[in-house]
Amino acid sequence: MSAQPDRDLPARFGLRAIAAGDEAFLRRVYAGTRLDELAPLGWSAEQVDGFIAMQFEAQRRDYWRNYDTSRFHVVTCDGVDAGRLYVERRADELRVVDIALLPEFRRRGIATYLFGVLFEEADAAGIAVRIHVEHNNPAQHLYLRLGFAFCGETGPIYRLMERLPRAGHAGCDA
Repeated sequence: MSAQPDRDLPARFGLRAIAAGDEAFLRRVYAGTRLDELAPLGWSAEQVDGFIAMQFEAQRRDYWRNYDTSRFHVVTCDGVDAGRLYVERRADELRVVDIALLPEFRRRGIATYLFGVLFEEADAAGIAVRIHVEHNNPAQHLYLRLGFAFCGETGPIYRLMERLPRAGHAGCDA
């Protein structure tokens, strides 16, 4: 995806730059990735909200400190904010730092389409697309269907997945 993020997206899907007023939305997207795992804990709504707020802020600080955020975007579907796509371009890869959609926007082909656009860019540049995924994240099944493979060492929380370029020979050395 280029500096003009909507250039290659169909009318129904889009990307827009993160704006100053997006924090509440981005926190809601983050919460949507954590609520299922927190449900069995029996916490009160206040406890869940406090935990989500703390974890969201820690993640936000880490991402903004450690990554080039110029390609961090809000994903839209039919003009409605639907999720986030955070990508960092590196010399040898496109690193998907995070992709998350609100639950009501999942299973609509949005992630598949976005990965297709990333694959086209990576193939043209002869670089891999890589993403870390939690061991219990059901999205890893989608990633496998899209052509990702598990790669390298398995950590205690995350596994590295990569999709090699169709035209080149990138290796998994991240």
